[in-house]
Amino acid sequence: MGKTVLVVAAHTDDEALGCGGTIARHVAEGNSVYAVFLADGVTSRPDSTQEESKKRNNAAAKAHEILGIRKSYLLGFPDNKMDGVALLEIVQKLEAVLDEIKPQIIYTHHHGDLNVDHEITHKAVITACRPVPKSPIQEIYSFEVLSATEWNTPGVDPFIPNVFVDISSYIEKKIEALTAYHMEMRSAPHSRSIANSERQAILRGSTVGVSAAEGFSLVRLIR
Repeated sequence: MGKTVLVVAAHTDDEALGCGGTIARHVAEGNSVYAVFLADGVTSRPDSTQEESKKRNNAAAKAHEILGIRKSYLLGFPDNKMDGVALLEIVQKLEAVLDEIKPQIIYTHHHGDLNVDHEITHKAVITACRPVPKSPIQEIYSFEVLSATEWNTPGVDPFIPNVFVDISSYIEKKIEALTAYHMEMRSAPHSRSIANSERQAILRGSTVGVSAAEGFSLVRLIR
């Protein structure tokens, strides 16, 4: 029987950047993958419009179809302003999703990311996923997001992967999903580029002797 996996991300595109290959592998192995996005991803931009928001949501729908995500949830918190929202409010909305799908495996942001929404998302996950009796959650992993994880002040809570998922057979799916988010991607040598995403996967793979991998930091594992 397959497991239920939930990706908790701040913005649409973070899931493809952080664990797109892993999502595709989970789906191929018979697991059910869901995603929840806490912030809207566009309203912090000076020229943001409803049309831009619609385009980003359409891109997300396409990317999720490529990766095989069964259902996604958009909680609609303000972009890059989640530090101005009471953590309790965020946690309560996230808990409603957790109660609905009852995941065994969680993927979310690294708590040392420069982006404040990523940081708050991690805190909300750890709070909502408290290890209380009868909780279905057995595994929690944090992922890295290019142009957010590596851009923080050196030495401040660095991302150190200690779990690696071989995505050699799924790197093309990851790149296809990122291509769906073309409006969010940048040209190389920008960190958040298709070329750099491929290089990162190759680097993480080389660390453990495979062609391509995604690296994670283990937060909790119950066996």
